[in-house]
Amino acid sequence: MKKLILWLLILGLLAAAAIIASAAWWGWKRPVPMRAPVVDYLIDAGGTPRQIAQTMREAGIEIQPDAFVWLARLSGRDKLLKAGAYEAREGDTPWMLLERMANGDMTQTRLTFPEGWTFAQIRAALDADPQVRHDTRGMDEQALLQRLGLAAESLEGLFLPDTYVFTPGSSDLDILRRAAQAGRQTLERAWASRDRDLPLKTPYEALILASIIEKETGHGADRARIAGVFINRLRIGMPLQTDPTVIYGLGADYQGRLRKKDLTRDTPWNTYTRAGLPPTPIANPGRAALEAALHPERHQYLYFVSRGDGTSEFSSNLTAHNRAVSKYILKR
Repeated sequence: MKKLILWLLILGLLAAAAIIASAAWWGWKRPVPMRAPVVDYLIDAGGTPRQIAQTMREAGIEIQPDAFVWLARLSGRDKLLKAGAYEAREGDTPWMLLERMANGDMTQTRLTFPEGWTFAQIRAALDADPQVRHDTRGMDEQALLQRLGLAAESLEGLFLPDTYVFTPGSSDLDILRRAAQAGRQTLERAWASRDRDLPLKTPYEALILASIIEKETGHGADRARIAGVFINRLRIGMPLQTDPTVIYGLGADYQGRLRKKDLTRDTPWNTYTRAGLPPTPIANPGRAALEAALHPERHQYLYFVSRGDGTSEFSSNLTAHNRAVSKYILKR
């Protein structure tokens, strides 16, 4: 009699388990209610199936935790779930969501660093992005250089302007490392194919010149010609006299326009008061500016002035330059 009761109990438990598993399996094939057509959620490393289910519910995916745990275990996927950022879409079933996490089919986002941005602008963009993990907050420049493994005196100019795709929750350090590596590789390739008679001794000097070209013009057709002007000046020891370097040296004191006294205020970046290149780049130059610096147009121009439409007027002597300034700047 006792054996019969025991067998009946076992059969009952097995039947109950089968019913639960069947219900879970059936529920696994039905779309999960969600609070929006698309819901993003982030799974931390080491999360259990139950913790993951709770995270999904908090994000607005109304999955049943018990059913999720059962199906994860029965399918053997409970040990395969990968940390990262995921996207649930309207019509997704629990099985689809589970498979996505087991396969590591994560969502990605992107952040663009435009040509000519300073490092301060890059850092501000990283700090403002809610999908970036902010590990560099509070770090000064020297600490950040050390964490990134960069052998340089300044962070300026070391990061290649580009669009960087990353998984939400990625560290700002990782994004900066990628941008610095891309910048270094781009500079090395460009330097290896440079014109051989340039008055530039190192790749870093090329980077500095490229940053000035980047800030002087956004007009592609003028880049190589402007580079030629600066190369001509460097060859004869003539000061570069370029406003963007003065603005960079003024830092927070720059209020939107240069005054005459600003041009005579000496800083390491004032190319009116100091000959040669400034000590560091003044921005992060793009590939086109770097190519212009290393393959400048050959001509006799020593001056240029903006025409006000994005292009520049070039002159080979001061008299012609003063006429251009009178026409385009003073409007006489």
